[in-house]
Amino acid sequence: MNFSEVFKLSSLLCKFSPDGKYLAACVQYRLVVRDVSTLQVLQLYTCLDQIQHIEWSADSLFILCAMYKRGLVQVWSLEQPEWHCRIDEGSAGLAASCWSPDGRHILNTTEFHLRITVWSLCTKSVSYIKYPKACQQGISFTRDGRYMALAERRDCRDHVSVFVCSDWQLLRYKMLLYSLDGRLLSVFCAYEWSLGIKSVAWSPSSQFLAVGSYDGKVRVLNHVTWKAITEFEHPTNINNPKIPILRGGVGLLRLQVVYKEAEKSPQQALDHLAFPPCRAAAGLSSPESKYEIASVPVSLQMLKPAADRANPKIGIGALAFSPDSYFLATRNDNVPNAVWIWDVRKLRLFAVLEQLRPVRSFHWDPQQPRLAICTGGSKVYLWSPAGCVSVQVPGEGDFHVLSLCWHLHGGSLALLSKDHFCLCFLDTVGVGTAGGQQGNHT
Repeated sequence: MNFSEVFKLSSLLCKFSPDGKYLAACVQYRLVVRDVSTLQVLQLYTCLDQIQHIEWSADSLFILCAMYKRGLVQVWSLEQPEWHCRIDEGSAGLAASCWSPDGRHILNTTEFHLRITVWSLCTKSVSYIKYPKACQQGISFTRDGRYMALAERRDCRDHVSVFVCSDWQLLRYKMLLYSLDGRLLSVFCAYEWSLGIKSVAWSPSSQFLAVGSYDGKVRVLNHVTWKAITEFEHPTNINNPKIPILRGGVGLLRLQVVYKEAEKSPQQALDHLAFPPCRAAAGLSSPESKYEIASVPVSLQMLKPAADRANPKIGIGALAFSPDSYFLATRNDNVPNAVWIWDVRKLRLFAVLEQLRPVRSFHWDPQQPRLAICTGGSKVYLWSPAGCVSVQVPGEGDFHVLSLCWHLHGGSLALLSKDHFCLCFLDTVGVGTAGGQQGNHT
């Protein structure tokens, strides 16, 4: 495993292009586009104010930069650097901006969610959509880009409307979840409580829908009956895990294995227990860490939410399917230091990773069941069915990994800190492959 040099970054704004050829990063009001293979600067764009959001078009030919405080969006072309577009929302303000799937329309949500303005880069026409609901994920497109589902708030009631992206006209006006031909697929309620669904994730195969709730459970629905086929609880006491049988470095049986992160001195950096880790970077003086297979029973650290505060941080705050839909990773906000990994095929708990610090985020490799985790410290963590590994990020000073994102082909990771970012290049053999070869820190 190798690391690039460290580059400057602002506001964690760093994204790979959809085709995997470019890497865009923001440094205050500048947008820097690099070649992924060489990390050489290809384009340097200067915006009118500090950038607060960036997004690539689906074909990787354009990139938008949103400046919410100024109500501005600037669009840049990689093929024609001299061309650019400026969108000013004026007194309406700007709360969010995104691309349509065709990469030629920009959807701007005004302040207070009064409307969505659709700007066309080709015809310069403008369309308006009223009543968008103020929520985190209120817009979603079909995979082929033909339709858009929009969460709306009309007459004090929530609705989901479906629009045709070719002309941005309403296709169906329905409540809750419907198919495109108007059939009601299902009405699902996790349980009778004022707080219900907190997070939702589709499996890549579209066969399963995982629903995370405030009661600390995940319900998995199937796409045939739209009924829950199982409930995954998140117990803090794990009493009967089956220890894995290791043969030639390959895990043959891993059911409810608890990997516990533990600190170790730099002298022990080459030792390995749960999985052959990467070699420590030269010159590091900070404590290394490793994973150990915990002995039963295991008690996970649990937080009790403040009962006197609104919107307590409880329930399933994050969940994601692996690219092959075989595994589901979840985080229970009540147990912030743990990541749960479930076997979707056998509907059972597969592994638990207990970290020393609260888990900030996790993301699956787009090409294989390999999970990357960050906790806000100077390490990045990788898990696969073959085992898990803790990797120290080299470099002078502390590099606190606050977020991360995978390259399209899964061969590298962008690690983001408050003011810098670097790339982590994974070996072709490593976590998730038979034998588990040692990697390099250079």
